[in-house]
Amino acid sequence: MKTAQDWCDYKILATADGMKLERWKDVVLLRPDPQVIWKGEDLFSRKGIHAVYRRSDKGGGCWETRLNFPAEWVVSYRDLKFKIKPMGFKHTGLFPEQAVNWNAMREIIERAKAQGRSQIKILNLFAYTGGASVACAKSGALVTHVDASKGMVERAGENARLSGINEGIRYIIDDCMKFVAREIRRGNRYDAIIMDPPSYGRGPGGEMWKIEENLFDFVKLCSQLLTENPLFFLINSYTTGLQPTVLENLLKLCLKDYSGTVEAYEVGLPTDEGINLPCGCSGMFVGDNYGR
Repeated sequence: MKTAQDWCDYKILATADGMKLERWKDVVLLRPDPQVIWKGEDLFSRKGIHAVYRRSDKGGGCWETRLNFPAEWVVSYRDLKFKIKPMGFKHTGLFPEQAVNWNAMREIIERAKAQGRSQIKILNLFAYTGGASVACAKSGALVTHVDASKGMVERAGENARLSGINEGIRYIIDDCMKFVAREIRRGNRYDAIIMDPPSYGRGPGGEMWKIEENLFDFVKLCSQLLTENPLFFLINSYTTGLQPTVLENLLKLCLKDYSGTVEAYEVGLPTDEGINLPCGCSGMFVGDNYGR
């Protein structure tokens, strides 16, 4: 497992009985986490909690405010800044465990630029609020950020501006599969691809997406967008039961015509209890000459 160790504005304080207690800068939240199957203290009785996410028997849930709870606030990670805004389905607009991959991608980009790659084009699919887009752009890459949600794309733009990025990111509101098909027809190519596909989803035309059924074909399709000497191809998955080796196999099979190495791993976050909380898995292809 690779864990994000460098956060100052984020920390998991405790975990127990399906819940995790987190500090986001000065705000403490208690949220459900399906990976927390162990028992422990009654986290609901802790003092200093600003809000608790309560699940509903009918599905979904809502935030229960306790202390003075801001509608939104900003957290920092190294030289990046992100807006935190709790919303439905227990989300806050940021996945802090992804800092592991932000670091790795920035190192690759900066190494490639030092080797003379002057213009590095990156495609970020299912890009959400732009954590990866902001990280890559901060290191000088040109990023095409694609997500079907207008609200999430607007949030990505806010995060970029908070981090001092006013150019270098192109924002596209579109279905990712349709966008990729059009880019192939246009003959556009990218030096790196990032994707964070959902477990399940429905396209604007009612198309169904199931990661177990559709991911292989989509990665294969996206491989047609890579330049001859790509930097990396990153896949993230939060689907319970999808093992890192599955992502490793997909990348090896779909990118077999490219020279490089593939690594797959769990990603997680350390907690104050001295354990690591698993937060999904990632698989990354890194082109020859760009790895450590």
